[in-house]
Amino acid sequence: MKVFIVLALLAIIAALASAGLFMLRPGKPKEGTAEPGRDKRMARALALRVGLSIALFLLILLAYALGWIQPSGVPLRS
Repeated sequence: MKVFIVLALLAIIAALASAGLFMLRPGKPKEGTAEPGRDKRMARALALRVGLSIALFLLILLAYALGWIQPSGVPLRS
C-alpha cells in the first residue's frame, strides 16, 4: 500500500511539473484562434493532477475503513 501511495504522489508531482512546462513554453497559436494550444494541454495536466489527488485521498480513506492501513502517530501523554 505504501508503494502505491508513493507512486501516486510521484504521478501527481509529474502532472504538476508537466503543467508548469506547458505554461512556460512559448506556444504557437492555432490557426483561426487567439488562444494557444498549450493552454488546453496545461488545463488537462492540472485537471489530471486534481483527479489523481482526489482519487488518492479517497483510496486512503477506503484503505483506513477496510483496515488495510493503521494510523501510527505519536502517542499522546497525559
